[in-house]
Amino acid sequence: MVQFNNLTHLKVKNLDAGKYSDGQGLWLHKRRVDAGKWILRVSIAKKRREMGLGRWPDVSIAEARERASQARRQVRDGLDPIVERSKQRASLDKLLFADAVQGCYEARQAELKNDGKAGRWLSPLNTHVLPKIGNRAVEDIDQHVLKTVLEPIWHTKADSARKALNRINLTLKHAAALGIDVDLQAAMKVRALLGRQRHTVKHIPSMPYEETPAFYAELCKKNGMAALALRFLILTGVRSAGVRFMTLDEIQDDVWLIPAGRSKTNQEHRVPLSAEAIRVVQMASSPDRAYVFSNANDKALSDVMMSKLMKDAGYEARPHGFRSTLRTWLEEQTDASFEVKETMLAHQVGSKVTQAYQRSDHLEKRTTLMESWSTYLIDTVGG
Repeated sequence: MVQFNNLTHLKVKNLDAGKYSDGQGLWLHKRRVDAGKWILRVSIAKKRREMGLGRWPDVSIAEARERASQARRQVRDGLDPIVERSKQRASLDKLLFADAVQGCYEARQAELKNDGKAGRWLSPLNTHVLPKIGNRAVEDIDQHVLKTVLEPIWHTKADSARKALNRINLTLKHAAALGIDVDLQAAMKVRALLGRQRHTVKHIPSMPYEETPAFYAELCKKNGMAALALRFLILTGVRSAGVRFMTLDEIQDDVWLIPAGRSKTNQEHRVPLSAEAIRVVQMASSPDRAYVFSNANDKALSDVMMSKLMKDAGYEARPHGFRSTLRTWLEEQTDASFEVKETMLAHQVGSKVTQAYQRSDHLEKRTTLMESWSTYLIDTVGG
């Protein structure tokens, strides 16, 4: 007759050092009177194996019997309980996808504008991805998981979906660099599953350069900080944020130095100022104000004020579109080189290797072009 439950709590407590069977392969190995460990002997693939079930007295007799019973059930199901336990322990140590995203973000912060403090890098993930799969192990992320997450926004919020997938791909590469077994082709595979996006990219409306002098003349007749800021934006071709947060101490010898933290490329950018641009700065600025184009509360001009000015006047074009206006004028009305024209807009030209050797920002050539652009805006309509 098979015997089991041979041991009792009191009996175990009083036993000397040695090995004692509880039955059905469960043994207590006592190293000394007050310490020991539970061992289960099982036969797996016709080989006897010993499986530790925990220390005694931390693991009681009842708990040891339950662990042994569970292991024997796994054996009957054709599983190796020792291997299954190792898998379970490994799963507890897995890197969660949310933690992998955070690690990837921190590794890339130096490449992001202002160290990514604005939150734009994480935003599409925090909004559309992490709430759904942030608690999953990163190695469990495959094309089917990504399809479930991205499919609802693939066409309706195409730009967010594209950015999210880009960040996911970078995160998987980061996890692979940590030595984790991830599917580096998951992003490519989910693109194949989701298909081409129906969303059409809409460019910000711009004003033809031929119409800009007349518009600039209208601005010159308007009062208010928004009109002055928009005039300066048109004259320089700089992005709205650069203009709105500009300070007087950034201008030296008629050259405006935009700090790296306010540049989209995360690099300093010198902007030569025409005589007209300097005149606008003098009209707008005051030594006791924080910004050149401050509002009534001495804060930076709102992002919408310049757009509102154009919208209220009935124009479809928007302030950012003047960058395209300037670039088109440079292309059609000047013989400037491609590199100079792109540098006018603070665009990076060439590979990183090329940039390492070609360090000129063509300031003298751009100064001449800025003055020519200013003259075109003012003199074309007899201003």
